[in-house]
Amino acid sequence: MSKKVKWSILGVAVAGVVAVVGLTAAKRDGKATEVRIEQVARHDLVASVTASGQVQPQTKVDLSADITGRIVRLAVKEGDMVTKGQFLLEIDPQQYQAAVQRNQAALASARAEQVQAKASYDQALKSYQRMADIKQSNSQLISDEQLEQLRTDMEVKKAASEAAEFRVAQSVAAVRDAQWSLSRTTISAPMSGRITRLNVESGETAIMGTLNKDAATLLTIADMSVLETKVKVDETDVARITLGDSAVVQIDAFPDTTFTGRVTAISNSSVRAATAGANTDQAVDYEVTIQLLNAPPDTRPDFSATAKVVTDTRQQVLSIPIIALTVRENEPVGGDTAQAPGAKKPAVEVGKRDTEGVFVVGADNKVTFRPVRVGIAGDKYFEVISGLEGNERIVGGTYQAIRELKDGTLVREAPTPKPQVTKS
Repeated sequence: MSKKVKWSILGVAVAGVVAVVGLTAAKRDGKATEVRIEQVARHDLVASVTASGQVQPQTKVDLSADITGRIVRLAVKEGDMVTKGQFLLEIDPQQYQAAVQRNQAALASARAEQVQAKASYDQALKSYQRMADIKQSNSQLISDEQLEQLRTDMEVKKAASEAAEFRVAQSVAAVRDAQWSLSRTTISAPMSGRITRLNVESGETAIMGTLNKDAATLLTIADMSVLETKVKVDETDVARITLGDSAVVQIDAFPDTTFTGRVTAISNSSVRAATAGANTDQAVDYEVTIQLLNAPPDTRPDFSATAKVVTDTRQQVLSIPIIALTVRENEPVGGDTAQAPGAKKPAVEVGKRDTEGVFVVGADNKVTFRPVRVGIAGDKYFEVISGLEGNERIVGGTYQAIRELKDGTLVREAPTPKPQVTKS
């Protein structure tokens, strides 16, 4: 065999070995799972609860009529500032004035009847006493029957006099009621503030507020100096909020500005939909009141707002990405977990529990699940209380990759996507 042929055979063999090694490496590299790897580091964390609601004045009054009648005078318009006691509107007083006059006349008549009944009673009493004295001095002059008739007449006149007194009291009450109704024809401002809603015009008929509150509301006066927003917070978050917590509020009408607030009230009862039945499975929310501390003067009621309530803060604490925290099934707890040789594994293992943790990346790029105890959650990171140390590498994404990871899985870091450049 020539030397040239020998070298050719040797070259083919070396090429084959290189190809096999390369193919093996390629296969091994192909088995590695692409993940995003991050280092455990320290961050400033702010735990918060976000909820939405509407801006409302802390103090407002919905005015409605206590009587029914046509509005004959309207002295204000929507947006006006009013002071306490200022005249607002008047309901036609004619029938109520007539009622006062009618009841006053009835009172005068009742008092006259009272005087007449009292005089009759006094006369009957004197007649009875006179005859009783005569009977006592000479029993033969006045019979027992005559004296009994005089006493009966006296008692009847006494009852009539007392009834006349009650009619007078009844007439006095009727006059007061009529005067009260007449006074309700004039409506004045119960507080200083702004007219934020005016539902009536001069000439319309005002109805009593007890019949239909929404339809009977004439106008609304609000004190716009103190504003607040009432937000609905889910039951899983409301326990983290306490009175006095600070909040950052965004009002849709002012998109480029944020405002500060403070939690002033937390409802004890849940807010449920009016149409929801007792057995309806629905989310349970609680109303949290946040007072705005620096709202602009042109804020109006019912502006939509979103509040971010700060419930806790941490400075430079060990943190992990929220997406990195996952759950795996732990080994059975309590008792002897050993099985006899050849024993069949039960279909359902009792005593196992889920454990929160992260996948730590070792020097050989293989991952190991490690239980971790976390604290508060910020926007992107969890506080690490125990289970990790600084500068350790963990799997920080993707969510789908973390779901499929197991102990010993080989991983490789996914390439960082290049930012796209948009052509103008």
